Amino acid sequence: MAKQHILGISAYYHDSAACLLTDGEIVAAAQEERFTRRKGDASFPRHAVDYCLAAAGIGVADLAWVAFYDKPLLKFERILETYLGVVPRGFGSFLLAGPLWIKDKLFIDRNLREALGYSGEILYAEHHESHAASAFFPSPFEESAILTMDGVGEWATASIGIGRGNDFEILDELHWPDSLGLLYSAFTYHTGFKVNSGEYKVMGLAPYGEPKYADLI
Repeated sequence: MAKQHILGISAYYHDSAACLLTDGEIVAAAQEERFTRRKGDASFPRHAVDYCLAAAGIGVADLAWVAFYDKPLLKFERILETYLGVVPRGFGSFLLAGPLWIKDKLFIDRNLREALGYSGEILYAEHHESHAASAFFPSPFEESAILTMDGVGEWATASIGIGRGNDFEILDELHWPDSLGLLYSAFTYHTGFKVNSGEYKVMGLAPYGEPKYADLI
């Protein structure tokens, strides 16, 4: 039987990357910033994709599927509802974000096909499903509890689930705007670091601090 190759892509937000599975095994994975030397590079991971395909000795025509890490239309729904909920205060911010979505992020399917020269099926997982899969499937466990937490995906900001064998189930989710990740990013910004980039610096500095602002927070 022919080998089954699946290319996974994360792009257009921060830290773009690609990963190639062959018959369920990870063959190669890389972040785009490693090739472009641009920290947190969010562009289509052209170099990372080429690296993964070369590692397996295949071309785009050999791919059974391409998978993307979230569902852009669901995310856009959340963004629209958020801006509409604070009209007119959010109008200036929407003028900055809206054109980017309309130009690029609503047309992920088209952009991926053009960038790859790919005409096959593209699969879309929800953001926290991708997080859960990336934690459970490479693990050595046949059954495990799964916890995911970040800023925000489509609507979910955290989830709990259970993995069994080659499948998992999300049991419950915490939804926007409640988010431990965004709270952490707020402190990252407040202390002068870049959001979605400098959080690790805050984490590294934390053990050296004193909890003198705990009551104020």
